[in-house]
This record gives sequence, structure tokens and C-alpha cells, in this order.
Amino acid sequence: QVALLDIDICGPSIPKIMGLEGEQVHQSGSGWSPVYVEENLGVMSVGFLLSSPDDAVIWRGPKKNGLIKQFLRDVDWGEVDYLIVDTPPGTSDEHLSIVQYLSATHIDGAVIVTTPQEISLQDVRKEINFCHKVKLPIIGVVENMSGFVCPKCKKESQIFPPTTGGAEKMCQNLNVSLLGKVPLDPQIGRSCDRGQSFLSEAPDSPATLSYRNIIQ
Repeated sequence: QVALLDIDICGPSIPKIMGLEGEQVHQSGSGWSPVYVEENLGVMSVGFLLSSPDDAVIWRGPKKNGLIKQFLRDVDWGEVDYLIVDTPPGTSDEHLSIVQYLSATHIDGAVIVTTPQEISLQDVRKEINFCHKVKLPIIGVVENMSGFVCPKCKKESQIFPPTTGGAEKMCQNLNVSLLGKVPLDPQIGRSCDRGQSFLSEAPDSPATLSYRNIIQ
């Protein structure tokens, strides 16, 4: 049983990606009911509470923190084996709140996603430093958009050149595990836009193989 909690309050994309756009949260005597993709996968996001996906959420920190606490306290998740939390980029209120509220649960750790170029790695180094400061274990780093293989000529191009060695070099320097590299595949974007499973739609894609290796 898996619970997926989207705490990207200002930019909730999980409903779109999971094919749940337009779904509503229902309340019962035991609390809010998550929206289910499948019997064993429940989702909760502020996106379900908006009247339109184009509505802007203009909230200061305390209101964001209150909603995150409510998601953890008032959602009837049932018995779950895994709680996966999707956070916005950076090290802001959402990150501090979720670490604080879950501190007694012995969090397994964070999976940090980057792209190969230095401008992204600069931010990721700060996120790694944040994890160390709040004593949050780091499961590892995933390098996304890591090269592009042309479907016709099969030649690989670096759309985002790893000018300083990419995630691999950064992980070596910071003694963090590199979980894998996911190549750029336009089908991933199309699958997300349609709310469909990329792994099911493109089982033979190099990106699918990368995802499966990371999961294992």
C-alpha cells in the first residue's frame, strides 16, 4: 500500500501526472479520503482542492505549514507500507515542515533529482547540505535529462552538457550515492501530459530501463 503526498503547494503537478485532474477530495467521519489511482496507490494534493488547475495558490509559510500538517493528520490513508512525499525544488517552508512533522517516524531518506548542468547542481548541493543539517538521510541522487539518443540515427547528444562532471562527479565529491541517470525522452513529457504510465506506454525505451534499474 503506497501513499503519495504532493506538498508542492504553489505548483501541484501530481494530479495531472497521475491522470487525476478534476478529481475531488471527499470527507468522511474518519477524515479526508485520498484519491486512488489504483487500489494500492492513494494520492493527496492541494490540486484537488482548487476550483481550477489554473488557480494560483498565494500563501505565506504558516498557511502552507498548516495544510501540510492537515494532510498528515486528517487524511485517512489507512495502513500504508510507503509514504512518498513530492516536494517543490529548493529548501523552503515545505521541506522544513515535512521533516519536522515526520521526525518521530524515522524517515528512510530523500531522493534528490538533478539535471547534468552546473546551474542545477548548484541548487542540489544546497539541498544535500540541507539534508545533512536536519539529519535527513539521503538515499541517493537521480540525474534526469541525462543525454538524448536520436531515435533515427541512434547518436547520443548532450542537451544539457555536464560541464563540471554532472551528478556523477558531484556525488563522488560529496560521498552520496548516484542511483542512476534517466535519458531525455519526449515520450515522458507526453505521458505526463496525458496522465498515463510512461513505463507501460514505452516499455522498451532506454529511459524505462533506467527507471527500473533505479527502482531495483
